Amino acid sequence: MTSTLTTSALMSFMDPEYLDDLASKNHESYITAEPFPHIIIDNFLPEFVLDAILEEFPEPGKIGWKTFDDPSQKKLASQHEQQMGEATRLLLYQLNSATFVEFLEKLTGIEGIISDPHFIGGGLHQIERGGFLKIHADFNRHRRLRLDRRLNLLIYLNKDWQEDYGGHFELWDREMKQCEKQVLPVFNRCVIFNTNDFSYHGHPNPLTCPEGRTRKSLALYYYSNGRPEEELSGSHSTLFKSRPGESLPQKQAAQSGWKSTLRKFVPPIIMDAFNGK
Repeated sequence: MTSTLTTSALMSFMDPEYLDDLASKNHESYITAEPFPHIIIDNFLPEFVLDAILEEFPEPGKIGWKTFDDPSQKKLASQHEQQMGEATRLLLYQLNSATFVEFLEKLTGIEGIISDPHFIGGGLHQIERGGFLKIHADFNRHRRLRLDRRLNLLIYLNKDWQEDYGGHFELWDREMKQCEKQVLPVFNRCVIFNTNDFSYHGHPNPLTCPEGRTRKSLALYYYSNGRPEEELSGSHSTLFKSRPGESLPQKQAAQSGWKSTLRKFVPPIIMDAFNGK
């Protein structure tokens, strides 16, 4: 029954006319948003679609989560679609569909968007109490498809999430002088944003939710074959940035510094080889 209801609801949500209207109404506000193009959409999906996903969302320890635990991040991420439930896979497939990609193109003005069937870095994300993800610019090339990363889409799955639980998604200015926007990760809230070397974002403060609760989300990344000339740089992994008054661990600061400098002068194909991609 859940699968049938989910399929029916998704078919309604994926109606091309509905998505075309949504993109048209929000295109101008998207491309002019500060500190970089983005949009926040509440009540993004039929609620029971996400109820089904939340019901099958694996708790920490229930699957082979990829664990990140270092001074820049403390989080869990799924590693492949076989770890996901039926309703989750159905939604992700729809968000990778031609219908939804065309919506993204009209919303963002980016032509030739390509979805990622491998969900590299995406899929299920989960952060436990005390976890965080420092401010960063994302890896910019798909290691298998050799495509340029252009967009992120996040859907939050946290019911009755309180302000004092923390977990705010933050968007920072290009100079890393101040946080321009904080987004509470409440249930059925979607964030879509452009990614480049200066779209600094993250969840930098340790999570303060009660024990036993976690910050849950779905993440999808979208690509293109090439990007605007002003955004060209060599291939790089995640570039963590320090906030005012905050210091990166010495090793990561050094890596971010020399990679940032190197990618200005080295062609992407050579950086790909250097990074083992």
